[in-house]
Amino acid sequence: MSQLTENVELSFSESGALARAIKGYQPREAQTNMAVAICDAIEQRHQLIVEAQTGTGKTFSYLVSAILSGEKTIVSTGTKALQEQLFHKDLPLVRKALNKPLKIALLKGRSNYLCIDRLKKNSKQGAGVHPQIEADLSQIIRWSSHTVSGDLGDVPGIAEASMALPLVTSTPDNCSGRQCQYYDDCYLLRARRLAMEADLLVVNHHLFFADMALKDTGFGELIPQAGLIIFDEAHQIPDIACGYFGQSVSTRAFKELANDVILAYHSDLKDTKQLIKAAQIIERCCDQLRLCFSHHGERGDWGQAMSRKEVISAFEQLTENVDFLYQVIKISLGRSDQLDGCFERLIELKASLTLFQQHQKVGFSYWYEAGRQHLQLNISPLSIADKFKQHIDKYEAGWVFTSATLQVDNQFEHFKGLLGIAQATTLALDSPFDYQEQSLFCIPRYLPEPSHPQYVDQLSQLIQTIIEASNGGVMILVTSFSTLNRLHRMLEGNISQTLLVQGLDSKQKILHQFSEDGNAVLLATASFWEGVDIRGDALRCVIIDKLPFASPDDPLLKARLKDCSKRGEDGFSAVQIPQAVIALKQGAGRLIRDSQDHGAFLLCDTRMVTRPYGRIFMQSLPDMKRTRDVKQVITYLEKLNT
Repeated sequence: MSQLTENVELSFSESGALARAIKGYQPREAQTNMAVAICDAIEQRHQLIVEAQTGTGKTFSYLVSAILSGEKTIVSTGTKALQEQLFHKDLPLVRKALNKPLKIALLKGRSNYLCIDRLKKNSKQGAGVHPQIEADLSQIIRWSSHTVSGDLGDVPGIAEASMALPLVTSTPDNCSGRQCQYYDDCYLLRARRLAMEADLLVVNHHLFFADMALKDTGFGELIPQAGLIIFDEAHQIPDIACGYFGQSVSTRAFKELANDVILAYHSDLKDTKQLIKAAQIIERCCDQLRLCFSHHGERGDWGQAMSRKEVISAFEQLTENVDFLYQVIKISLGRSDQLDGCFERLIELKASLTLFQQHQKVGFSYWYEAGRQHLQLNISPLSIADKFKQHIDKYEAGWVFTSATLQVDNQFEHFKGLLGIAQATTLALDSPFDYQEQSLFCIPRYLPEPSHPQYVDQLSQLIQTIIEASNGGVMILVTSFSTLNRLHRMLEGNISQTLLVQGLDSKQKILHQFSEDGNAVLLATASFWEGVDIRGDALRCVIIDKLPFASPDDPLLKARLKDCSKRGEDGFSAVQIPQAVIALKQGAGRLIRDSQDHGAFLLCDTRMVTRPYGRIFMQSLPDMKRTRDVKQVITYLEKLNT
């Protein structure tokens, strides 16, 4: 046994550092086993995959091992919220318990930090245009006078989607770099300096892979080299990495460029009226291209979109006027530093736009995503395995991948294949929770299949029956916004409990209201399937409408299925089932978060028992007590509610 392993085991013992520092601490065998496996990964410089189910205590496992190893460590989390929790709550607690002085740092992406230059230039932009933008800008200005970190997540009362934020943050395109008059006071550069000096750095997956893509082009790094790299919520990695190992261009980037050209015109070049005209045409062209797609947003295959006359016309108009802006700016080069910077950005955007004039590159998916205001065009690789393995091989480091949901049918092969780490060591740790005692799992009889026209109507009736039995405390997770909207209309006014619906407020506020109310009903999709941790009696029942297969219209999925077909593989078994299993495990994992929690889990999809693939889903779920009789669920929930 190595000295590191011995020290780690001692820390987790009944008389160890954690027991002395944390009231009520109890050693967990699974937690210690995970920490010991991480010690081996550190010392052997190999890859370790750990599925640590809810309640294992995986965060303390990897933090204790990392800190006691003395290795420079990067911890990457799935979301900014988890990043914040790890940095502000878990990490200080473990560091204090171990009594180890070490430098820690939190690093987010560029768009999270206030840009002083952009704030000064755009502080009046919201005035008279939109009351909310004006109010948000005023709040940011007040906050900017006393912030130390410049982290915009700390601004009180500002929504994550606030339209004021792009006005006060920089992009790689519009950043002036060393030429900026506020360079020495730049919050982003300060955060990056602290990151380089840190012994343990906390980032998120998006930033990690953005940095990896940057290194791939030969540019400088944002994240330093480390001896230990840990991915928490590692099941998210394959999809996130695809976005960074590909290429994209957005109408947002063109409109921001046009806005900066207009600013340069007003400050330095008022004698060149063609500049402002050319920039304004670009803004109109971007809007025209966006209007070719659904007002509510959509995703689709770019090749198919380019078969439509209106899309071809709008795209050609944008391309032609980008060329026109290029020629206009070229005439004024050397007269304004700001305009010279715009010209460099335009060259890159112009080159990116050219990539989407042809869309036949083998091994890649060309797709678009239309948001509320902008259109983004993407080229995504169908597999990241080779690229990711190349990066792992460059590092002389230990790699740890952990999540509560990595196995499919009790095997790690799917995850290993996605990342190209076939030789990785694996470890599966069961939850300490007694699911047979704490939960009841039901696949209701007599419901039609999800494709049936009456399915949502009958689902709504069942949900209302369950809500009445439990007196609320119900989380309803659905697989589409169309189902969410229909159920919202059906439940509103027909239940006496508070109904909270995703999209009507921020995620954090909705979850806070749900926990505080104690008897509320939460209706949600997408982001609420994971990263939601509600303990105690406020959550007594989780209802999932159907097996979470990805939409067959998803362009990236279509491309992967086509690729499987070319290789003679069954895409449904190789791609769709594993993805859906991981998603279902995440959704079901919202129910039991503590040894004192009790509740019912209803999956309202009879395909779970009528299709052969149902066995794989069933095998992957926790070992809950099972029934198909809704009456048993009603009795169970009524007892919980007494």
